[in-house]
Amino acid sequence: MIKINNIKLSLSSKVRFDGKNWLIEKELNNEIIKKLRITTDRFISFKICKQSIDARKKEDVKLVLAVDVEIKDEAALLKKNRDKDIFVVSNIKEEDKSFKSKNNITINEFNRKIIIVGAGPAGLFCALKLAEAGLKPILLERGEDVDKRINSVNNFWQGKPLNPSSNVQFGEGGAGTFSDGKLNTMVKDIDGRMSEVYKTFVQFGADESILYINKPHIGTDKLTEIVKGIRKRIIELDGEVRFSSQVVDIITDEKNIRKVSGVVLSNGESIECDDVILALGHSARDTFEMLSKKGIAMEQKPFAMGVRVQHPREYIDSLQYGRFHEFLPAADYKLTYTQPDERSVYSFCMCPGGYVVNASSENGRLAVNGMSYSGRDSEASNSAVVVQINTSDFPGEDILAGIRLQRRLEEDAYKVSNGKIPVQTLHEFSNLYSSSDNIKILNKENITRNNTDNIISLFDKNHFENMTPVCKGEWEYADLNAFLPNYMSSSILKAFPYFGTKMKGFDSGNTLLLGLESRTSSPVRIIRGEDLQSINCKGLYPCGEGAGYAGGITSAAMDGLKVAEKILESIRG
Repeated sequence: MIKINNIKLSLSSKVRFDGKNWLIEKELNNEIIKKLRITTDRFISFKICKQSIDARKKEDVKLVLAVDVEIKDEAALLKKNRDKDIFVVSNIKEEDKSFKSKNNITINEFNRKIIIVGAGPAGLFCALKLAEAGLKPILLERGEDVDKRINSVNNFWQGKPLNPSSNVQFGEGGAGTFSDGKLNTMVKDIDGRMSEVYKTFVQFGADESILYINKPHIGTDKLTEIVKGIRKRIIELDGEVRFSSQVVDIITDEKNIRKVSGVVLSNGESIECDDVILALGHSARDTFEMLSKKGIAMEQKPFAMGVRVQHPREYIDSLQYGRFHEFLPAADYKLTYTQPDERSVYSFCMCPGGYVVNASSENGRLAVNGMSYSGRDSEASNSAVVVQINTSDFPGEDILAGIRLQRRLEEDAYKVSNGKIPVQTLHEFSNLYSSSDNIKILNKENITRNNTDNIISLFDKNHFENMTPVCKGEWEYADLNAFLPNYMSSSILKAFPYFGTKMKGFDSGNTLLLGLESRTSSPVRIIRGEDLQSINCKGLYPCGEGAGYAGGITSAAMDGLKVAEKILESIRG
């Protein structure tokens, strides 16, 4: 097999994204043949293994690819090859996933009873891995299955009462189900777990392009079907999946060393087990309270809070890709503001062509998030702009102080607009902050209403000026300063002029701010040792984002695999 790196295709009507698929096959075929300097009769097939967009030169945006190619008489070509971008690669055999003990006894003969708490990415991938190895895990999820969950969420967005047990945060698939479905992560894939996660998503319905595009995403509409497929496979392998089954207590055996021996559900049922995997979401606050009362070792963890920022999608696309934006999928961005002795402010969870959603999970408290469907085709793009929150900001030194801070701000945000999403222009946010008792921290000339000089000429300025919120859930204009602490408001306002130097017009006065973005990550970490078990309760495995060991769909799924592998290793031993 021959690999060709650094194939560049100029965008045009023949090389473009049509809203669902890339139209590149004919042009790519021609470029491969040209690059290899072969006749068409020697060409057999190709497979894309990497794809990205090079938009550094807005006047000449290119699609950059790496491909594996099969041709006739490969040896003859390589003998004459002098191109460093063309080289031979060996075919790697798929790893055998069957798992045996040292004595060749199948895993299921050990009859190890394992409970997994939480059916988000960490819990689902952990359960699938264990079931594939021959175990029969019991997966317990406090929320509903994804179909019923969608109904509950849609009802809430239409103004009906919140279901505290099944919402944007809780239910099959976890919080990531109602998100953009971004799969990129900063975690290094040393052990191949990321590749396994991506291949599993493809196996259950994701587009194969996630295996090679630079910043893969799935979308809420496809994620809902994928998580159902994973659940059905777990059940086919004799695993058990229960919904509306909240764990309210863990049972421990205190005879010799402290060890978990079971769980108690909200309906009073007790289930005995050998191991409990806590694949909690970052919003499982009542579960953290229970664990704290049980004396499970935990610690405070820094996180971030802020607002959602919304711009017209066409503006962001034009800004990132220039005149070529019509040939490309919706554009993303990443911005970071760091200054000595100041708090970091950065964009997070960017949703191209998406929606700002009411992501509340507790009555009387309001939180927002971002979401996109697979097409990323709404008229707006949004991201969180969040401020670094240190443990010194927490109202106390106890483990749950960060949760109390979140709750207090969410309660204030709820009161501002009676549970609707509070919305404000950047201009008004700055004016009301500067006119209050707060210290004036910027020149108003930096952020002005209708500052059309900050809007690139490719975009219709009137549409930008008349932009309305693109939300899932009811919204209302309100002052975000009413619930944001001074250190958050001032940090956000310091960052925006800087962001405007990186993306012209990003700090336009008509930019919309929506709040409160409070669920970026867990404010606590359940401490685990090298064996991945709780340091003071054997058989208890903290796992995933809520436990403090992941930050997104991919890293959470990878941590679920890691915990499953550790349990299987212990059985083998």
